[in-house]
Amino acid sequence: MPPSPGTDGAPTNDNEHYEDFYDDILNEMKKFGDVEELVFCENLGDHMFGNIYVKFATEDEAEKALVNLRGRYYAGRLLHVEYSPVTDFREGRCRQFDEHSCLRGGYCNFLHLKAAPRFARKYFRDVRTRRSRTIRHRSPIRSRRAHRGSWPRFPIRGTS
Repeated sequence: MPPSPGTDGAPTNDNEHYEDFYDDILNEMKKFGDVEELVFCENLGDHMFGNIYVKFATEDEAEKALVNLRGRYYAGRLLHVEYSPVTDFREGRCRQFDEHSCLRGGYCNFLHLKAAPRFARKYFRDVRTRRSRTIRHRSPIRSRRAHRGSWPRFPIRGTS
C-alpha cells in the first residue's frame, strides 16, 4: 500500500516505500531463480493497475515461480499470477511516456514503467555480466579447438 497523504493532504514522497517494496519483491523472486528483469507498471487502467512483470532466465524458473506464487497474499491482497506473452519489455513500453510527452496519461495501453532503484540496476547489471561470462565459457568455438583431433577428416580432392 502506498503511504498515506501528509497532514496537509499533499502526497508524500514514496521513494523509500517504493525501494523497500521493490527489494521485497526482488528478494522473493530470486528464490525461484535468476531474475533478469523486474518492472513495475504505473498505469491506472483497470487491466494494468498494480502490475509487476518479472523476467526469469529460464522457463523452468518462471514455471517454478508461477506454481509457488499462486494463492499467496502480499499485504493482505491475493496475488494474481500468470504468464505474459511479452518477452521484451522494451517492446511494450510507451515511448512517449519515456520522453515525458504521453497525452493519454495513466490510462495509456502501453507500459508506463517506474524506474528501478539504483541497487536494482546494479544487481541486474551484475546478473547480465555473470550470464555473458557463463555463455562465453560454453562457446562452441572453444570446444571445437579442444577437440580438433576428433573432427572427421574429409577426403583429399580427387580421392573420393
